[in-house]
Amino acid sequence: MTGNGAHMRRLQDRVVVVTGAGSGIGLASVRRMAAEGATVVSVDIDEAAGKAVAAEVDGMFVAADVADEDQVRELFDGVADRFGRIDVAFNNAGISPPEDDSILTTGLDAWRRVQEINLTSVYLCCKYVLPHMRAAGRGSIINTASFVAILGAATSQISYTASKGGVLAMSRELGVQFARDGIRVNALCPGPINTPMLQELFAADPERAARRLVHVPMGRFGEPEEIAAAVAFLASDDSSFITASSFIVDGGISGAYVTPL
Repeated sequence: MTGNGAHMRRLQDRVVVVTGAGSGIGLASVRRMAAEGATVVSVDIDEAAGKAVAAEVDGMFVAADVADEDQVRELFDGVADRFGRIDVAFNNAGISPPEDDSILTTGLDAWRRVQEINLTSVYLCCKYVLPHMRAAGRGSIINTASFVAILGAATSQISYTASKGGVLAMSRELGVQFARDGIRVNALCPGPINTPMLQELFAADPERAARRLVHVPMGRFGEPEEIAAAVAFLASDDSSFITASSFIVDGGISGAYVTPL
């Protein structure tokens, strides 16, 4: 990727909130949107990681557990009070713990924890940013779903898959419901991306990684910066007629029947 100067300034003076900002897709997206001129509020439960990215882009850091209703309400009310507006919410926080596996082995506690952090948190973030956007008559909400929301896998992480399907359906519905309020809501569906979460998942099991890679027509995992570019597009007015969509950035996986040799 090129340096800051090479990016368009599509997000000049926009106020953007990014959850899960400390690593992976969130981190790359904070960098990209700041490079496009946005004032970025980085939100993470990991204070060290969140503070580091906020300092890097000269933005603000808020420590929050996005599965906690009071903390989410305070987050968005606080940002609106400080900056007078919230133009973009990238609701991206999510987990994929090893206990979440086949339905046959995944316990109820693991199921619920993943649902809370991956789905309930997105519900809460949307619930508490929407009033600020409605008052302004504009806004873009981007929720991180996944290609697993549209494709089934035999190597299941059952709660993760179900949670991302929920994010996809909820985003579509919100996009329809609030379209005439000037608010766009889209579900970002990344394919497998080279992030700490994916590396952790596959380090223990290289065979599992190889088994997945065969399904990607491009023959590689995506990079966080490639997803960040899609986030910046959905955040900007370049996507002004895109709402209630499943925005798929997956190297062709969802379009493939047989991949090239």
